[in-house]
Amino acid sequence: MEREKRADPDALLASLTDDKHGRLTVFLGAAAGVGKTYDMLEAARERLAEGVDVVIGWAETHGRAETENLLKGLPAVPPRRLQYRGKEFGEMDLDALLARRPQLALVDELAHTNIPGSRHTRRYQDVEELLAAGINVYTTLNIQHLETLNDIVAQVTGVTVRETVPDQILEKAAQIHLVDIPAEELIQRLKEGKVYVPGQAAEALRKFFRPGNINALRELALRYTAKRVDRQVESYMRVHGIPGPWPTGERVMVCISPSPFSAQLIRTAKRMAEGLKAEWLAVNVETPRRLPVSEAEKDRLARNKRLAEELGAETISLTGNDVAEGLLELAGKRNVSQIVIGKPLHNKFWDWVHGSIVDRVIRHSQGISIHVLPGKAKQEQEKITTRPERRSFPAYPYAGSLFIMLLVTAMAVLASPYLTLVNIAMIYLLPVLISAVRWGTGPAVIAAAAGILVFDYFFVPPTYSFTVGDLRYLISFSIFLLVAFLTGTLSARLRQQITSARQRETRTAALYALSREIAAVAELRQVLASVARKVAESVEGQVVVLLSDKNGKLVLQACSSNQDRSLLNENELAAATWAFEHGEATGRGTDNLGGVKGIYLPLRTEQSTRGVLGIKIESAKQYLQPEQRRLLEAFAGLAAVAVARAQLAEQAREAHLLAESERLRVALFNSLSHDLRTPLASIIGAVTGLLEQENIYSPAARHDLLQTIQQGAMRMNRFVGNLLDMARLESGVLKLNKEWCDIQDVVGVAVSRVGEPLNKRSLRIDIQPDLPLVKADYVLLEQVMVNLLDNALKYSDAGSEIAIAARKIDQNVSISVIDRGPNIPPEDLERVFDKFYRLHSPRQVSGTGLGLAISKGFIEAHGGRIEASNNPAGGVVITIILPSGAEGPEEVLDEGKRG
Repeated sequence: MEREKRADPDALLASLTDDKHGRLTVFLGAAAGVGKTYDMLEAARERLAEGVDVVIGWAETHGRAETENLLKGLPAVPPRRLQYRGKEFGEMDLDALLARRPQLALVDELAHTNIPGSRHTRRYQDVEELLAAGINVYTTLNIQHLETLNDIVAQVTGVTVRETVPDQILEKAAQIHLVDIPAEELIQRLKEGKVYVPGQAAEALRKFFRPGNINALRELALRYTAKRVDRQVESYMRVHGIPGPWPTGERVMVCISPSPFSAQLIRTAKRMAEGLKAEWLAVNVETPRRLPVSEAEKDRLARNKRLAEELGAETISLTGNDVAEGLLELAGKRNVSQIVIGKPLHNKFWDWVHGSIVDRVIRHSQGISIHVLPGKAKQEQEKITTRPERRSFPAYPYAGSLFIMLLVTAMAVLASPYLTLVNIAMIYLLPVLISAVRWGTGPAVIAAAAGILVFDYFFVPPTYSFTVGDLRYLISFSIFLLVAFLTGTLSARLRQQITSARQRETRTAALYALSREIAAVAELRQVLASVARKVAESVEGQVVVLLSDKNGKLVLQACSSNQDRSLLNENELAAATWAFEHGEATGRGTDNLGGVKGIYLPLRTEQSTRGVLGIKIESAKQYLQPEQRRLLEAFAGLAAVAVARAQLAEQAREAHLLAESERLRVALFNSLSHDLRTPLASIIGAVTGLLEQENIYSPAARHDLLQTIQQGAMRMNRFVGNLLDMARLESGVLKLNKEWCDIQDVVGVAVSRVGEPLNKRSLRIDIQPDLPLVKADYVLLEQVMVNLLDNALKYSDAGSEIAIAARKIDQNVSISVIDRGPNIPPEDLERVFDKFYRLHSPRQVSGTGLGLAISKGFIEAHGGRIEASNNPAGGVVITIILPSGAEGPEEVLDEGKRG
C-alpha cells in the first residue's frame, strides 16, 4: 500500500494532550477496501504503546480477519442497542464515550447515518461533539462522501452518493492520512472477498468498482490531499517568513494590464496551467504612474480580468510603487513557479528612461521560471488607435500661469530695493508651484520658462537684457525648469489618483448602501424592491427585476416605480430572455441586441442564473461609459447574491414547515395508532362480550363491561377534543364566551369528568372559602382542569396523592394541580407546554403531548398565564393564574338595570 508518511509520534502525542479542543485525524481513501480502518487501528495501537488513553468508539471490520485481530487489546465502549422497524441495531454510545473521556477516540465511517432515536442524525455530528469536549478523534472517510465532490463522483461513476460530509469537517482536521492502493490490487481484494461478501463483491465489481472509476476516485483523493499540503506549505512559509517559491507544486501567474496584448498572455497562461495541471493567477499591479487613465483603458482592463475569470483564473489586483516588486512579492507569497509576462515594443531609450519591468522581474526571479512573450506591432498599434483622442489643452491654464507670473514680477520689481537676488528668485517659484498644483505640467513649465526670462531680464546683470553675465545662473535656470516639471508631473499624478479614488469611493458607497439595505430584509419581494429602488437611485434611471418561474419563463417581480412596467414591451422582454438564457449582457451599449432601449444584465451565481436586472437610462451615452457599465455589473452581482440568499432562506422556511408537517404527521399517526386503537380495542371487546355471551354475565359484570365502554369512549372523546382545540388555537378562530365562573364549580365538574381513574387515587381539594369569581369561558376553563388532572394521573405513581389548591393572590386567582410523581428537569420546565413535547418517563405514558399546550393557549387567551415548577416534597406543580373580576356579578347586574 502507498500511504502518506506519518508525522513524528512525539508531535502527535503532544497534540493529543490539548484539553481545549480535540484534534481530528482523518484516514482518507479513494474507496472501500483500501485499508483505512486497518491503518487507523495500527496507528491507534502505536499511540496506545506510547501511553495514550485510546478507546474504540466504533470500528467496522466487515468480517475481515486481519482487521479483527487489530481490535484485540484495544479498549472499547460497548455500542448502544436501538430498536428500529422491529429490528435491533447497534450504534456508537456517544454519552458513554463522553463520560469515559479518553485522550483518543476511534470512530470509524465518518459519513455514516445514525439510526433514528440517536442524538444526532449523522456520525460526523457525534465527532464534532467529541472534539468540542476536548477528545481527539481518529476517523475514516472515502473521498466520494465529500460534499463538494458529490456531483463529480456521480458524473464519473454514475452512482449518486447519498451520505455526504461537509467540507469544513476535513478543513478543520489537524491531519489527513491518505490511504491508497493501485486499482488492480483493490479489484483483486474484492474478488478474494476481503471487502464484501461474494454476492455483493460481484455486483460492486460490475457497477462501481470498475478500473476507470477507481482511478478517477484515486485522482480525486490525491488532488484533495495535495491541495491541503500546498495550503500547509504556504501557511508554513508565511508563519516562518521563508521566501518562496518552494518547488513542491506548479502554480502559474500571468501579468495583465489594459493592453490588448494581455488577452494573448491570459490564453497562453491558461494552456500552460492546463498542461501542468496547476492553479493559475491573473495579476494586475497599479502604480501611480501606470493607472488606467482613460475609460477605454479601464474597460480593456475589466475585459481582460473577465476573460481570465472565465478561463478559471484567480484574479488579483495590487497597488504599489513598482510593478516588478509587486509581482515578485506576490509570487513568493503564493508559491508561484511559473510567471508569464509580456514585453512591449518599446525602444531602448524608453527602457533606459522608464526602466524595463521584464528585466527587473527576470533579475530578481530567484528560481521562478519566467516566460516572456514579445508584443506584436499590430497589437501595439491597436493599443494606440483605441486610445481616445486627446483634447487640446484650453488656453485658460496657460494664460492664468502667465498672469500670475506678471503679478509676481510687478511685486518683485516694487520690492527689489528691499530684497536680495536670492529672495526674488524664491518668489518666482510661487507661480510655478501654483500652476503645477492647479493646472499640471504644461502650465507649470510655461510659467517656469516665463519666470526665467523675466528674472533674467529684470534682475540678472546686465539688467534689461537677456544676456547672462554669470554662467552659474544657467544652472539655476535648469533647476528651475526641473522643479516645474517634477511638481507638475507629481500634481497631475496626484489628481489622477484622487479622481480614481473618488470613483472607487462612489462605487463602493453605492454598493455598500445597497448591500446594507438588502441585508436588513429576508423576504424575497422586499429584497427585490430594495434592489430596484437603490439601483434606480444610483444610476438615475428606470429599473426592473425579473425572475424565472417554475416553467423557466421570466416574470416581472419588482420595479423602481409603477411607470417602469411600460419598459417591458415584447422586444425588451425578448432581450431580457436572451440575457437570462445565455448569461450575457444584452441591450443598448452591448454587443447583443443593441437595438432595444434598455440594458439587461443576468443575475448570475455560481450555481445558476437567477434572473435579469433591466435598466433604462435617459441619456444613451451613459451606456457606453465603462465606469457606469462596471458599476451596473457590480449591482447585478450583488443583486444575484441577494436573490440567491432570499430564495435559499425561503427554501429553508419551506423545509422547516415540511419538517414540522412531518413531525405533526408522525405524532398524529402515533397517537392514532395508540390513543384511538387502545380504547377502541377495549370498547370492541366489551361490546363483543355483551353481544355474544349475553346470558353468561351477571349484572355486576355487565356493569363493569359497560363502564369499560364508557371510559374508552370518554378517552377517545378527550383525544378528539384535544385535536380540535389545537386546530382552533392554530387557526385563530377561538372565541371566548366569558361569564362569571365559580372556581369550586369548575373543579367539581372537572373531577367528575375525569371519572373512575381519579376515584382510585387520594384526592385533596383546598379552595379558599371567600375566593372571588372569575370572568372566563366556563367550558374552556373546565377543559384546562381536565387536562391538568389527566396529566397528573399519567405522570404520578398509582396510589399517590393528587391535590388541587385555589387561592387569591393580589388581583389574581391562582389554581394549582399538584402530583407526587418524578420532578421535571429544570431545562424542561418551559418546554412541557410545547406541542407534542413529552417528557421521558420509565412509565408507559399515552397521549399526544397536546394537553398542556392546549391549556396554555386557553389560559393565555383569557389574559392569564400557566407555569410549571417542581414540588420540594417531590412531584410537579402546574399553576394557572387568572385575573379576578374588578366587579362581582351583582354589581354588573345592578349597573345593567340602572342603564
